[in-house]
Amino acid sequence: MEFVPTDIPEVVLIRPKVFGDARGYFMESWEERKFAAAGLNLKFVQDNHSHSARHILRGLHYQIQQPQGKLVRVVTGTVYDVAVDIRRSSPTFGKWVGVVLSAENHHMLWVPPGFAHGYLVLSDSADFLYKVTDFWAPTHERAILWNDPQIGVKWPLPAGVEPVLSGKDAAAAAFREAEVYS
Repeated sequence: MEFVPTDIPEVVLIRPKVFGDARGYFMESWEERKFAAAGLNLKFVQDNHSHSARHILRGLHYQIQQPQGKLVRVVTGTVYDVAVDIRRSSPTFGKWVGVVLSAENHHMLWVPPGFAHGYLVLSDSADFLYKVTDFWAPTHERAILWNDPQIGVKWPLPAGVEPVLSGKDAAAAAFREAEVYS
């Protein structure tokens, strides 16, 4: 596995080794010793699977208490995945990184606690898998508006196309009003 820091070094792009032949392929998506050797000593408590259609945008989500680190990947389709640093004490506070994750590239992204996370489905549909480091806590769940101008995420939407949002995501807080980490 190759561990590549992004422009926000705590957010790490993971490129697994994929072994393929005429039968298909094999890859490790999680190996505790390799992650630990890369400085990611992680304990996961839950695996999640989300299926979405084209132009569905989920996010930008986080839990203000019981913050979750997320190891995310796509097993069918393609998404644009985004992490936003919402740690007020961080030199990258309010900055974001985005990467394309797909069934074809097999890349994964480590989104540590302290970040808001979201993704946009670019293919007809996508199956998005993620491991989390803490349990879902609905009373602590928060969202920041996907198109907040202060953050300025450059979502790869075709001209004139609006994403499909949940009611919660459509009513999400502006960044300047959002609860953030210290």
